[in-house]
Amino acid sequence: MNDTGMINFAFVCLLNGDRTINASVLGCWKLYLECGAALSLSAKMRNAPSKGGLDFTQINMNLLSTVEVTCWHYWLFFLLRGIRNPVKRVIQKYSIYDNNDKLSDFPDCVLLHILSFLNTKYAVQTCVLAKRWKNLWKRLTSLIIGYSHFKDLKGFEYLIHGFFGTRDRSTALQVLNFREECYVGYQSHLEWIVRYAFTHNVKRIRIDVKKVKHLQSYFFSCDTLTSLHICVAFPQRTLFPNSLKFPALTYLFLGSFDFGVDDDGRVEPFSAFKRLNSLILQNCRSLDKQNLCISSATLTNLTIDYDSWALGYCKFELYTPNLCTFVYKGIPPVQQLCGSKSNLSSVKHATIVVISLY
Repeated sequence: MNDTGMINFAFVCLLNGDRTINASVLGCWKLYLECGAALSLSAKMRNAPSKGGLDFTQINMNLLSTVEVTCWHYWLFFLLRGIRNPVKRVIQKYSIYDNNDKLSDFPDCVLLHILSFLNTKYAVQTCVLAKRWKNLWKRLTSLIIGYSHFKDLKGFEYLIHGFFGTRDRSTALQVLNFREECYVGYQSHLEWIVRYAFTHNVKRIRIDVKKVKHLQSYFFSCDTLTSLHICVAFPQRTLFPNSLKFPALTYLFLGSFDFGVDDDGRVEPFSAFKRLNSLILQNCRSLDKQNLCISSATLTNLTIDYDSWALGYCKFELYTPNLCTFVYKGIPPVQQLCGSKSNLSSVKHATIVVISLY
């Protein structure tokens, strides 16, 4: 190997950042250059064969080749040793037997953000980890709860009582996520939970339940709510009230709801939401064969998922001058959206998925 090759290998190892290999390679390269320089100088001093008939030039070249092979072996030895050493150092640095609590080094805001993604039952159980975690859960800004995480109803009620009774009341409850999967008598608990959320400045609510006949009066007003997701398992139906007051609401998802006629004889349930930006309707319909009027000057995203023939035809009237994105999925929408009252001229992105009966 020539000098340039040794230099290239040395700099490659330098870029890899292993000090053991770097020192070894540079040492080999230095030894190689010193031997080569000495032998080259000796060859210049002896331009002719000596009296004994020995060719010093040939001897010098043979010695130089031997030194080169030795340097290669020396470098390869340290290279193989260096490959093992980093793994050993990483294992020693992050040993599984290291009992240091590195997670607690994070500030409270980071830990609370991590806990906000957990089911509330498991977030509360972190109080046994260490002294610092004992009261950390009391400042949670989210409540994610469901019956499936408890063996019986008593355990569910015990957690809810403890959570509401001991949490820091000065901390706003920004997120409520309630999922009912197996218990049929959940409505009394839902009322209790929603009332608490409304009185603690909740911003986002998601509720997935099997059956709700109608929303109670406790659900009618909240000044801080910006996102509302309510889905009732199909084919159950729920009557949507006409007197909801959510002045800050920007996102609304409704699943399996029926809309009745208001005092003006029209089905226009969304006109009271002055900041509504996104609306998703899944298997929703109007009663008494009335047209469902969607009227909003701020609405920019509308999705209608109407994929059940059992619901029959439902005609939609759109008064949405700023609508940009429109998505329709379900039975043929020609009759549903036709008419001079519907205005889709502002739509920039439209997706229509037609479900055929055959």
